[in-house]
Amino acid sequence: MKYICLGYMDETKWESMTEKEKQTFMDTCFEYDHEMHKNGHLKGGEGLQSSRNAATVRYSGGKVSVTDGPFIETKEQIGGIMILEARDLNHAIQLMSNHPSVSMGGGWEIRPAVDISEQIAESERRIKNSKG
Repeated sequence: MKYICLGYMDETKWESMTEKEKQTFMDTCFEYDHEMHKNGHLKGGEGLQSSRNAATVRYSGGKVSVTDGPFIETKEQIGGIMILEARDLNHAIQLMSNHPSVSMGGGWEIRPAVDISEQIAESERRIKNSKG
């Protein structure tokens, strides 16, 4: 089963690290990521730029509203995502519990992915049928 993992971090901690500390942190994380990939668990992922570069899109008052920054005000921001393949939620938790970023002050929200392939196929059939 696929799991989407959202990695949270306090950006001020990152900004206060020396270049050497950042390199050591990233090397340690990438080493673990490589191991998860080699074992068939890491299916994809990306790091994210600073939340200062984010925009949030909402529908409010009958129109689309765009605001700068992340959706919520909090000290920790989403720093990256991973897509895992795991037996079940407990297995995904075990994999992410061993990720070096956790012991370095980060956190991961782990959610089962929803397979929407059948919903997409049904929608495509409806659209095709409505166009004749």
